[in-house]
Amino acid sequence: MKNSSSICENLRPLRIINVVGARPNFMKMAPIIEAMNRHPERIQHLLVHTGQHYDEKMSQAFFNDLGMPKPDIDLEVGSGSHAEQTARIMVEFEKVCLREKPDLVIVVGDVNSTMACTITAKKLGIRVAHVEAGLRSRDMAMPEEINRLCTDVLCDYLFTTDRFANENLRREGVPEDKIFFVGNVMIDTLLKHKEMAGRLDLMDRWGLEPCKYATLTLHRPSNVDERETLEGILEALTEIAHGLPIVFPIHPRTRKMVEQFGLSSYLNNGNRVQGIWTTEPLGYLEFLHLNMNARMVLTDSGGLQEETTVLGVPCITLRENTERPITCEEGTNVIVGNRKENILAAARKVLQGDIARGRVPEKWDGQAAERIVKILLSQK
Repeated sequence: MKNSSSICENLRPLRIINVVGARPNFMKMAPIIEAMNRHPERIQHLLVHTGQHYDEKMSQAFFNDLGMPKPDIDLEVGSGSHAEQTARIMVEFEKVCLREKPDLVIVVGDVNSTMACTITAKKLGIRVAHVEAGLRSRDMAMPEEINRLCTDVLCDYLFTTDRFANENLRREGVPEDKIFFVGNVMIDTLLKHKEMAGRLDLMDRWGLEPCKYATLTLHRPSNVDERETLEGILEALTEIAHGLPIVFPIHPRTRKMVEQFGLSSYLNNGNRVQGIWTTEPLGYLEFLHLNMNARMVLTDSGGLQEETTVLGVPCITLRENTERPITCEEGTNVIVGNRKENILAAARKVLQGDIARGRVPEKWDGQAAERIVKILLSQK
């Protein structure tokens, strides 16, 4: 017979801290919070924003677009070197954990906040779950790869998006009972908001026609921190844009490097969509609307490789590797690096219709967050 303290412990709600630190984290956390809210008697949760990346306008747009609650706690750590930022997050998050005494911390993705909050919680004896575990690029020059490796080796629950991630963790010696193949929470968000995004009037407002433009994101240091590399990419994009305008919601850091290197002439900052047409960073719904209607997407982002796979839009990834190989094997993604001739060759194939149609990977069905919450409640 169970004693009374054991029975009371089972009746007590599971106390969870959900951590976000950067823009992609919002898209991953939103469906998890929604799934938790279906079990108010069994889960008490707080949303902690580390402030690793914070733009008031963009953050407000994400809360509105995704229907997320505003953070219960904002650590406001701001920018800095990787070491400075990680240290500030750890110091401030430790205070939160000591005060709130959670049973579990949930981290998503691969930013500095992901690793810093994992280390902090584990040193306090708190269980940690990593959503989007097991992704590997094998490129240790990427800070994100270091964050992934450190996070996964410490976590108690590793929620994976695909079979490649499962196999990566097994090869690294992770016990099978820690690995849970649940699907992709990013796709939960996309499928929920696709219809809403489709109703926006962005096409009319900007004078765009479906499949008669491309979208672009570019921000990784390997692409924008060296003048020669960045100029080669912009040269290739300019050639593509002669026949297919490119809409470029430009990252502030990328804009800074373009101006610093004297390359602003490659960008069209006017009012007409022509050439490489730059805009301010967009909200989630606006950007989804652009991508779902594009002829192709050119990117060095990780998440866009997944989104385009589900949307069936050709994706040209300007990197030498990917931590999401399933988007190449089953999806619409092709990895081309950042050399001008390779970018142009891939774009020509798309324009000629020489593309793989792809398919949606297993469990990318909009139910990943529900699976995560069900597992956590069953393991309590």
